[in-house]
Amino acid sequence: MKVTVITISDRASKGIYEDLSGPKIEEILKEKISVIQIERIIVPDEKEEIKKALEKSLGSDFIITTGGTGISERDVTPEVTAEFCDKELPGIAELLRYESYRETPMAMLSRGYAGIKNKTIVVNFPGSVKAVSLSTKVLTRIMEHSLKMMRGEGH
Repeated sequence: MKVTVITISDRASKGIYEDLSGPKIEEILKEKISVIQIERIIVPDEKEEIKKALEKSLGSDFIITTGGTGISERDVTPEVTAEFCDKELPGIAELLRYESYRETPMAMLSRGYAGIKNKTIVVNFPGSVKAVSLSTKVLTRIMEHSLKMMRGEGH
């Protein structure tokens, strides 16, 4: 399984802030999935940069983004992802918000999106380490099964 993790952060992309969320996602994926190849990318909260990173990552089985899902003016990750994808996977985003809400009511403010582009599943995670820890553990429950379905191998 090939996964690309895209961290979307102005400060991390400039080296002002250490990316902690991307490495946390990678750590949990390696714990939970036996055969995995992970690539990591860091980009600023800029529509064109996010779009380029998504396009570059096509061919991965999964693209997981972290950051840019909130309600500030610069949070544009869900809009870029929705425009990029061919199909929506609302159940993933809904479950991630629900499970996160059980930890904090602030999860209601997360606008993460999930969808499919060609044969790649794209999922937006919030930017905090706590949120990506929970989200990654939730997503790993369905990753292998979803790949079988995408390949036409059925249930």
